[in-house]
Amino acid sequence: MEKTEVVDSEEQVVHALVHFVEEKSKSAIAERDRFVMGLSGGSACTFLCKGLPMITSDWTKWKFIFCDERVVPFDNAECTFSIYKNNLFSKIPFNDEQFVIIDPSLPAKQAAEDYERKLRALYPDNVDLPKFDLLLLGAGPDGHTCSLFPGHPLLDVTDRWVASIDDSPKPPPSRVTLTYPIINNALSAVFAFAGAGKAELVKRLLKDKEDLPATRVKPAELLWILDRAAASQL
Repeated sequence: MEKTEVVDSEEQVVHALVHFVEEKSKSAIAERDRFVMGLSGGSACTFLCKGLPMITSDWTKWKFIFCDERVVPFDNAECTFSIYKNNLFSKIPFNDEQFVIIDPSLPAKQAAEDYERKLRALYPDNVDLPKFDLLLLGAGPDGHTCSLFPGHPLLDVTDRWVASIDDSPKPPPSRVTLTYPIINNALSAVFAFAGAGKAELVKRLLKDKEDLPATRVKPAELLWILDRAAASQL
């Protein structure tokens, strides 16, 4: 099921996003006593960090994984985990143990293998594919999502939960990323875009339906949240 929600402003994008996250967290906690959410960087990170303190939840039941992560030290400005930590920990009582993080001291390939082991530990009874509760995704101007870039061999990886990339066209070059079998097995995923600068990309993804990495995201439930400026070319 795919749905598009258009709201008036960036502020309303933030509200719609965290309302959706709150809804999914409540049902997951009620059914499975925990909520596992995949995080991304970029504007998705900005929106979530801005909005999450607006809701209430049993935060101890939340677990975060990363849809992709840059293989950089934690004190590097490009580290997605550190961005969330710096922007959320002072507002919400999260702790490091609630985040499944990569080991940035390893080369990308070993970091991906290590990260997959950590994710498998979250689902010890699952020998096939996990069903993450919700993935928060973003997309770049080239249509990439996670660290899955147009024309890259990683688009065709099906035998791993997590893959590595050392030649990312967007710096930094070394990253780890979830693969499509994992992404598309999630219960829900959400993209949130705001601003006229996203209008051309949104048109290519939703109207033209170009074969871009972001249009290959097909979980059971997919929500696109757009402000009017981002939706202006639909």
